[in-house]
Amino acid sequence: MQTFFILSFLTSILAFLFALYLYLWVKRQKVVNGEIDRISLLIKKGADTFIAREYRLLGMFAGVVALLILVLFPSPIWSGRPVDNIMTAVAYLAGTALSALAGKIGILVATLSNGRCAESAQNGLKDAFLVGFRGGAVMGLLVVGCCLFGVAAVLMIAGDTSVLLGFSFGASSLALFAKAGGGIFTKTADVSADLTGKVELGIAEDDPRNPAVIADNVGDNVGDVAGMGADLFDSNVAAMTSALVIAQGLAMPGLAAMEMVLCYSLLGLFASIIGIATARVGKDGNPTRALNSSTYVTTAIFLALTAGATVLFEGFSWRIWLSSATGLIVGLVIGLTTDYFTDDTKPIVKRVAHASASGPAFTILSGTSYGFISCLPAMVGIALSALISYQLCAPMGDGCAIFGIAMSAVGMLSIVGMIISNDAYGPIVDNARGLAEMGGLGEDTIRTADELDSAGNTVKAVTKGFSIGAAGLTVISLLGAFMSETNVALAQLGKEAITGFDIMDPTVFFGLLVGASIPAVFSAMLILGVDKNAQRMVAEIHRQFDTIVGLKEGKADPDYSKCIDIATRGALRELIPAGMVAIVTTLLVGFIAGPAAIGGFLVGNIVSGLLLALFMSNAGGLWDNSKKYVESGAEGGKGSDAHKAAVIGDTVGDPYKDTAGPSINTQITVVSLVASLASALFASFSLFG
Repeated sequence: MQTFFILSFLTSILAFLFALYLYLWVKRQKVVNGEIDRISLLIKKGADTFIAREYRLLGMFAGVVALLILVLFPSPIWSGRPVDNIMTAVAYLAGTALSALAGKIGILVATLSNGRCAESAQNGLKDAFLVGFRGGAVMGLLVVGCCLFGVAAVLMIAGDTSVLLGFSFGASSLALFAKAGGGIFTKTADVSADLTGKVELGIAEDDPRNPAVIADNVGDNVGDVAGMGADLFDSNVAAMTSALVIAQGLAMPGLAAMEMVLCYSLLGLFASIIGIATARVGKDGNPTRALNSSTYVTTAIFLALTAGATVLFEGFSWRIWLSSATGLIVGLVIGLTTDYFTDDTKPIVKRVAHASASGPAFTILSGTSYGFISCLPAMVGIALSALISYQLCAPMGDGCAIFGIAMSAVGMLSIVGMIISNDAYGPIVDNARGLAEMGGLGEDTIRTADELDSAGNTVKAVTKGFSIGAAGLTVISLLGAFMSETNVALAQLGKEAITGFDIMDPTVFFGLLVGASIPAVFSAMLILGVDKNAQRMVAEIHRQFDTIVGLKEGKADPDYSKCIDIATRGALRELIPAGMVAIVTTLLVGFIAGPAAIGGFLVGNIVSGLLLALFMSNAGGLWDNSKKYVESGAEGGKGSDAHKAAVIGDTVGDPYKDTAGPSINTQITVVSLVASLASALFASFSLFG
């Protein structure tokens, strides 16, 4: 095991060094346009201000939770082993800190890269793509490096995978609130800017007269960069944690289960390093094809490296390798199906754009319908991955089947370094497109930036589908980890172990129904947060256009800071209640009806959450690219009735795809970890369990 700890640390350090090289390379690119430099600084200042205020609030929340963990988890400090509570609390804070660091790094690099990408677009697609992608890759490498380093360090120091649950909960809880808060901020600004600018005033997307336009650019960073970075950090940590918890309890002779988890994870990071280093686009090439090709290269390298490791190391199983490979391949399939439903070169987007010519009602109806249909391939893919992994590993012995599912999730997330790089590329080039317009760089440069932005939107939708699919497999394995932790507690109490969850048991069914309702309530609270906040911002935009003399004519500057402040205050007000509903409900169900009800609760939460997350992410991406397709000149182009209808569809889809949808997969991870951490308490005390 010691060998794999050392290899994990060395691979993480290699990722950090490569990220530093890319950061310095991006920093060397020049920004000579004074207006772009000024606006970039406004975006950076707004993003830094929001992150500082959000992290200050979340720091207080984390302090309270750490104190509760110290006193109560994994068992009351007065009746258990105090050292376990102390180590779990410290691990929780470490997970929170590293997740916060992932978001902060993303903001730093994205706000450094956006202006440089805009100016590079003057030289053509090739140069601009490299700046945008390498900026995103810095975040991808650092996030996954921190994940691998943190998990290996906690496991080596604690020597017990139960402590890793605290580390993972820290990462997940921070990610839940960061993604929710960032999502509310960004969609408040985006919806407000689109409705007032494109629909009411008929001005361009990034027209500097619109007071919400800088807040919109800030939102790209705090939502799609910081929030998604924390989200994918959490997903990777949760996948590794669930696999390691299950692996430690296997005790299968000759099976090096824990070593395989670390080995496959570090090889995934190494494969991502190679894939990132080889990413290129030709002078007149296709950026979407370049991003996808890099992902395929990384996948092939990972499969080859893990196959070699399975041959080389004693105790590694080909059945486990096949499970891991199955998860990764299914992840790619989910990505491809997401691409089919959201890419503006594919027929579905064109059909919704055509429906928009008949009015916004048809935009909503067609987008909703295709959004629901798009869930089927992904749900079937997740189910098949779990089924195949289960069947592959069941003959190996007790517990190995669930371990196979866990390794399928590890496999799906093995190339997460490349996935984050692709995802962070999106908001960087989105900001670059706006800066190119506001900086007056000319139509040719804006067209180049538009092409980069279109690729970013498509790939961003793919990465959301990928991360939701990975979350699905992860929480299935976390369900296994919950059973494992609960059975340890039940054995200590002399009670009968849990072997499964029978939905004909009224206790289990009670939990299932409550769990299935939580993602819907959670989503509604986030979307209502966007709704209320956007109404305040729209009122502020109207006020500025009515009262600032010369603003409509472009002779006076709007008050950008006021819109940024509205988005910030509203997001911070709304983010805590939504997350607390999920956490508190989990604890209430456990204390009311016991471990069996929690099993049902988790099952209901997983199925309902995955369906809603996939629907909202895909429908939102579909509406977004339908709008962009119309703006490219189809169905009458900008200013047409189809364009106004498509913009309305996009404003509905925005909080779906960037606030609620991607936050749900974090929510189902959080409740699964809360259940595992509190398993001993549920086993010891419940009203009806």
